Amino acid sequence: MVENDGLRKGRHCVFDMHAHLVFVTKYRHPVFTGEHLDRLGRIFSDVCERFGCHLDEFNGEVDHVHLLVSFPPTVQISRLVNSLKGVSSRYMRRDYPELARHYWRAQRLWSASYYAGTNGGAPLETLRRYIENQNRPD
Repeated sequence: MVENDGLRKGRHCVFDMHAHLVFVTKYRHPVFTGEHLDRLGRIFSDVCERFGCHLDEFNGEVDHVHLLVSFPPTVQISRLVNSLKGVSSRYMRRDYPELARHYWRAQRLWSASYYAGTNGGAPLETLRRYIENQNRPD
């Protein structure tokens, strides 16, 4: 996919789609250090690349992480999220066995829920007015 001025181009489309994702640790346990967040950033970036996405921004705190992901229209956000959470959980358990104390009951690093919000260029009201004001033929 080719990038130009923030727009990405696929075979039959031009797009600029972003999602803000937030993942929370299971039971909101304070799990992460700076080292853990660095590793998570690399894992998330690799998973995004496999989906044809870009991890544009990543950061977090002790009990949650934020991702800004640019994605093509062919990607289902729910599938991307499942892969991001599943792969990162496996790698973190493997690379940092001391984290096991935070998920001993559920055997999961992440809560089952997540936040996903799209990031558009114009406010919804502006888009509504634009569509309403089209020159509709009689």
